Amino acid sequence: MSQDILMESDIEDLVDAFYSKVFLHEGLSPFFKHLDYPTHRPKMIAFWSFVLLDKPGYTTQVWDAHAHMRIRPALFQEWVNLFCAIVDERYSGEIAERAKLRAKTLGWTFAEKMKTKFEDEV
Repeated sequence: MSQDILMESDIEDLVDAFYSKVFLHEGLSPFFKHLDYPTHRPKMIAFWSFVLLDKPGYTTQVWDAHAHMRIRPALFQEWVNLFCAIVDERYSGEIAERAKLRAKTLGWTFAEKMKTKFEDEV
């Protein structure tokens, strides 16, 4: 049985594994092809360390960092599915379950906000 997400090195592994799949995903990759991953990576590690390990230091508003993106709401479910699959492949336990729940919450929230954004353009 795999271990739970317990340390920042686990977060680093999760983030790297997830983005390696995102960059290859037909629907998601176009939104990330210009991403400077070495610059973005520490932000994602800080975010997930804050969310899952209660590590201080992440202060950015998550939505504000993504509001400019033109992602159709349905793609957020793809993002969630991919994230949860990576968690399930590598980890099990209370924090792994929390990671999936947080990803689902983020995905739903972002999808709803994007839905409103696209409706405003009609």
